[in-house]
Order: sequence, then structure tokens, then C-alpha cells
Amino acid sequence: MRAERSTLGGRRRSSGRSTAAGAAALALILAGCGSDSADGPEEIVVAIVSNPQMTDAISLEDEFRAQYPDVDPQFVSLPENEARAKITASVATGGGEFDVVMISNYETPMWAENGWITNLQEYADNTPGYDPDDFIPNIRESLSYEGDMYSVPFYGESSFLAYREDLFEEAGLVMPPKPTWADISAFAERLHDPDNGFSGICLRGLAGWGEVMAPLTTMMNTYGGGWFDQDWNATLDSPEVEAAVTDYVNLVRNSGQPGAATSGFGDCLTQYSQGNAAMWYDATSMVSTVEDPASSLVVGKTGYAQAPVQETDSSGWLYSWSLAIPATSEKKDAAWDFVSWMTNKDYIQLVGDKISWERVPPGSRLSTYEIPEFADVARAYAEPTLTAMAGASQETSMTGSVPYPGLQFVGIPEFQDLGTRVAQQISAAIAGQKTVPEALEQSQRYAETVAESYQSGENK
Repeated sequence: MRAERSTLGGRRRSSGRSTAAGAAALALILAGCGSDSADGPEEIVVAIVSNPQMTDAISLEDEFRAQYPDVDPQFVSLPENEARAKITASVATGGGEFDVVMISNYETPMWAENGWITNLQEYADNTPGYDPDDFIPNIRESLSYEGDMYSVPFYGESSFLAYREDLFEEAGLVMPPKPTWADISAFAERLHDPDNGFSGICLRGLAGWGEVMAPLTTMMNTYGGGWFDQDWNATLDSPEVEAAVTDYVNLVRNSGQPGAATSGFGDCLTQYSQGNAAMWYDATSMVSTVEDPASSLVVGKTGYAQAPVQETDSSGWLYSWSLAIPATSEKKDAAWDFVSWMTNKDYIQLVGDKISWERVPPGSRLSTYEIPEFADVARAYAEPTLTAMAGASQETSMTGSVPYPGLQFVGIPEFQDLGTRVAQQISAAIAGQKTVPEALEQSQRYAETVAESYQSGENK
């Protein structure tokens, strides 16, 4: 049994549902919609990323309210880049606007060390049926600090390559078990048909450390490059990084989707699922939409291959969208009610029953893959997903050691700013506004500035 819910700060009566879809709604919620009162449900503000699986959760809020009538969730749902910025600004400054925040395995260990988020281990251990040991082990570990979980996974992912098996067969092409980036470039060039609105591949180009830099950093890794060497020397001007970035930029410019420089995960998800691209290298979580008959035109036509490599055995990333409770929240018990509802086994069953089994958030719990209904719809991608996640490590995806955690990100606080600045340079190169050497020259200067404090020992 958990403790009685704290009523610090009182309770507010809801003035109606206010699911936010942008900054205007955010301002309305944070200004305090509703009057203070000791009566009525306890209002919590949930900041969430507007990816498909998250919007599914919002659509099921009546199910939550029926189970927890004394909790009134108000959603702030924002695109990924905007959500990251607002959540980080609020939590880092102790703003207290949010009671639940969606973060990832990038933020969790650092924010836990800083005391910005709540230790959830006791909550998880003491909630009947929650079973935190059911979480996929490396996802659980990536969301922990000093052995305790500080955020819990909504879904987890690695990365792999989706490709149209039907079009490959028609063209007489065979996807190798372990494709290289040279293979992918050749396939994309062969299948690219811009006159008919069809691209050979879709790749992210949108500026953002969690957008274009996610797939590109895994490509840099497998080419033998990286952001910093073991001595914290910036290495964005290395031949290996230049080769990876050049190949990425050329691939998306020559065989990629229209408007590539402003395409993020959601744009490529639409492009591929609507049948407008032959391949897509991105998050394994794509399957929830790609294989959903209600959302996709390519159901049953897609094969899944491991992340393309160059000099390494693998190159996939490891990531989890997770839920945390800011340390500033005065409604932690009510917040946990929502967090546990959205991340427990029953929620997986609820999505399968109420929406579809294709829309189940993947990559979080081992038990999900044992549910017969899910196993049936996931037979094409369950094994590739779990294999990609299990194999996501620096040891298999990099050619040398680095002084930081992370595969598609650098696990240091400065990376949000550094990664976004570099992403802006890469997006400019994709747009044809500058050359790759010009983009990397500026990127190297940004990285050198960050490296100085680590070389001096200031941030070690």
C-alpha cells in the first residue's frame, strides 16, 4: 500500500479538459485554469511529446479518470523539439509548472544526480502488480541512477532499417542480413523516382539534437568517428566524421524525400507509411504506425534489417521515452498514479483492446512480447526490435572508447545545446546552404568550446 496522497498546496477544481497542442494552451494551463478549492479531483499537469503513442495515451484519458477519479490530468502535448526545450527549462530552474514530464535516458541519470527528479524505485516496488523487473534490462538500467529508477519507460527503442520488400522483389534487389551504408546508397539511387513523388529513402534532416543528430551520430560511430576522443579532444573535423556526414548529406539530397532539411521523425513516419519511400532508417518504435492498418498503406509490405554499418558489427541506438516526476511537484502521489497507469502491463492490454495491437507502445516490457495478440501482429518486427535493443552498446557500435555515455547522443549536460547547434549546421548542408566542410568547421569550434571544461577537469 502506498502512502496517503499529499495535499501540499491544496487541490484545484478542474475547469474542464484542456489538452494542449501548443504554446497558447500551455500558457493557459500554467496560468491556472480553475479556482483553488479543497474539493474535487487533484489536478496534475503532464508535459508530453506529441508522438503517435503519446497521443493514444491522451485519447484514453477517460479510462484513467474512471480508475483514478480523484486525479485530474491536464496535458501539455508538444512537438519533440519544443517539448524538450520547455521541459528542460522548467525542471532545470525548478519552475514547478509540471507534475509529470516525458524525458529520456539522456536526461534521467544527469537530472537524478542533480536532484531535479524524484526517485521512483520505492513507488515502483510498492505498487501492486507494477513489476519493475519486467522492464527490458538495458532500458531499465539506462533510466537508473545509483541502482534506482528515476524515470520509467513508456516505450523503448533502438534503430533499424525499414524497407519495402515488395519493391525490392520487383526490382530484383536483395537486402543483405547486415547492410552497409554503401548498400543503402545504391538501393536508394536505384529506387528513387522523384517524378512520381517517390523517394529512395527517408532520413531525418530537421535541426535538433534528438532529430537529425540521432541517426547521423550512429552513422558517425560506425564510420569510426565520434564527437570527442578519450582525452576530450573534439573530433568533428576528423576524416571519419567528414566521410559519414558527407555520405549522409549526399544520400538524403540525391535520393531522399522533398524538404529533407525540415523533416523530422514524424515527417518520415508519414512519408514511409503512406507509401512514398522505399526505405527508412530510424527508431524501431516506427512499427506502431507502419504496421497499423488504420494509419499505414504499407502494412505487411515492410522488411526490417539491422541498422546499416561501415566499420563496426552494429550501429543501432538505445533510447526510451519515459515518465518522471519533477522534485518540485507537490502532488507526487497523484503524479505517480498517472505515471504507473501509463507504464504498467494493464495499459499495454488497454491499448490493444481499445485501439489496436499494432499501436501498443513497444520496447518497454518483456511481457509485451509474450501476449499472443501482440505476438501475432508483431511477428515481422518483434525479433528485429529485441535484437537491435539487445545489441545496442558502445562496444559493438564504436571503433574506440569514448569518455561519455550514449550512442546517438553524448551524455553530458552541454549536449542539448551543442547537439542542436551542430544539427543546425548539418541541416544547412542538407538544404544546400553550405558545404559539409563548412558545416563541420563551425561544428568543431562549438565542440572545442565544450571540450575545454572537460580537459581542464572542471566538469570531470
